[in-house]
Amino acid sequence: MANVLGIIAEYNPFHNGHLYHLNSSCEYSKADYTVAIITGHFTQRGDTSIVDKWTKAKMAILNGIDLVIELPTVYSISSAENFAYGAIKILDSLKIVNTISFGSESDISILNEFADVLVNEPKGYQSLLNHELAKGLSFPKARENALLMYLNDIRKYANVLSCPNNILGIEYLKAMKRLKTSITPFSVHRVGASYYDNQIVGGIASATAIRQMISNRRFLDLRASVPKNSYEILANAIQTGMFVPGLIKFEKEILYTFRKMSKEEIMLLPDVSEGLENSIKDAANSCNSIVQFVDMVKSKRHPATRIQRIAIYALLGITKKDMQLSHKIDPYVRVLGFSNKGKDLLSAIHSANPKLSIITSVKKFMDESNNKNQKYLLEKDIFATNVYTLGYEYDSMSNLDYTKKLVVL
Repeated sequence: MANVLGIIAEYNPFHNGHLYHLNSSCEYSKADYTVAIITGHFTQRGDTSIVDKWTKAKMAILNGIDLVIELPTVYSISSAENFAYGAIKILDSLKIVNTISFGSESDISILNEFADVLVNEPKGYQSLLNHELAKGLSFPKARENALLMYLNDIRKYANVLSCPNNILGIEYLKAMKRLKTSITPFSVHRVGASYYDNQIVGGIASATAIRQMISNRRFLDLRASVPKNSYEILANAIQTGMFVPGLIKFEKEILYTFRKMSKEEIMLLPDVSEGLENSIKDAANSCNSIVQFVDMVKSKRHPATRIQRIAIYALLGITKKDMQLSHKIDPYVRVLGFSNKGKDLLSAIHSANPKLSIITSVKKFMDESNNKNQKYLLEKDIFATNVYTLGYEYDSMSNLDYTKKLVVL
């Protein structure tokens, strides 16, 4: 098989920064084919996708991705660690991917040093971590402090863990080490606007800023920030009302769900611990918006993104048992779309790993598969789609996972 590049992304939506990363990665790796693992309708940072997963797949394929595979919902909306583990596990299971590229703000050798400590967890690091957690800090902050003290070079490592791309990059490297994969990782330095910027820098804006452009219908700014084909697709989604600007679209459903749940049921949600169910229940009973709810529940130990993820768990009915299941099983390969070259990839994947569950028809898989665990997690994807379309301005059809055709370009 030729050289195959793997990419893990949200493409929420596909913009000029993503195009730069893709082109740079292909040039560096001399890739003949590209595979992208992308999130579905809800994201790891505790929000919604701006457009549906098939639309994201179409933008990716039009801009050079050959095969698009969906990251199952239980991984897409979980912690950075489980998000990365699920995606790497899928890429590794294909048995044809040679390299993986991700964006970062720091050199990959530095990220590898962090990943080595986190995988091996030497006693000195564990002791520092426990000391920081005892101060009441959130786990990410306590881990950051412990790593910096353990590595003992503030000048070299000071800002590494303050960058979202670096954090995910470290998690990718951790997952690769734990899975002992033969895939070779490399990173492309982020250019243009940073993750939280609202400005367009050199034709590149952050995905956060672009989603704001879409919500506010700022077409000129949007046109300057995304490839032409992405702009045409997004403009159509805006005009037809088939986009979801954010979690705010589901705030009443989320508050209703929390009000309906008992504290014992809330305790069963992932990321809920240390009495957090009490704060969630109190806030849900007194708030009228998701913004107010998150502000009331978040704390130094429980940041806003974690609270938003918990809100999505409640909305979609995902429990700690579901997350535990995702750690144990081999995830299926749900194909969203492919190019002509992508057809060759699918054939190569089947030849390399004949036992792999490759889903091109949800109905066929649900009717014929004997893997109860995979079918159970796929049902979570189907339900996530059914909930997501309720956020559309007009048509809110359900069961799109059964009726939508693969994106074939």
